[in-house]
Order: sequence, then structure tokens, then C-alpha cells
Amino acid sequence: QMRLVESGGGLVQAGDSLRLSCATSGLIFSHYVMGWFRQAPGKEREFVAAITSTGTRTNYADSVKGRSTISRDNDKKTGYLQMNSLKPEDTAVYYCAFTYGRTSNLYTSPEEYGYWGQGTQVTVSS
Repeated sequence: QMRLVESGGGLVQAGDSLRLSCATSGLIFSHYVMGWFRQAPGKEREFVAAITSTGTRTNYADSVKGRSTISRDNDKKTGYLQMNSLKPEDTAVYYCAFTYGRTSNLYTSPEEYGYWGQGTQVTVSS
């Protein structure tokens, strides 16, 4: 039984920061690329960031580049997304996800990720 649990979301004002966490169990955490995605009402699920299994490379969507940091602690089997300078357009449910198999590709498509958490709500007011 694989479990992924996101936390750390909340209601904040524009300009504030949040650190989202993704606690996992039931998988060999260090084998998989981890991604963060978000989905706002009425919109497609979109890529936010990804990180290789060892944390050596990262990829960010243009919309969050420069103000977000993805990281992982393989000993704790937990991933993170630090978001600074939050904007109202960041409002969405945020999901962590892991690839189907072992890869070094930092995929941006949700189709490439097979394991998903339930999400954590981020709401940014102006």
C-alpha cells in the first residue's frame, strides 16, 4: 500500500511563503523522480517542479522559477516544495507525485507520474 500525504498548505496573503511537505510510505522513495503539480478549479493539472531521485537536478515551471525550491530528504522519505512571494494565481490544490519507474528524466507531464497524493490546498489572497 503506497501512501503519499501532502501537508503545509493554507490561506496566506500575496507575498507570503509556504513550505509544502510530501510524506511517503510504501515505496522505495529514493528510486523515483518526484514532481509537484497543481490544479485550480476549471483548469488542467499543471507542472510546478520536479527533482531527480538523488536531488542532483531540478526543473521548474516558468511561473514559479526563481521563487520556489523543490527538495527531498531520502532518509525521511519526504519531499518538499518551498514557495516564496506567493501570488493569487498560485491558488490551487498542490499534489506531489512520483514516476512510474526509475528514471532521470524530469518529466513535466502528469501522464508520466503514477503515484499521487490527495493534495493540499494553497489559497493566496490579494
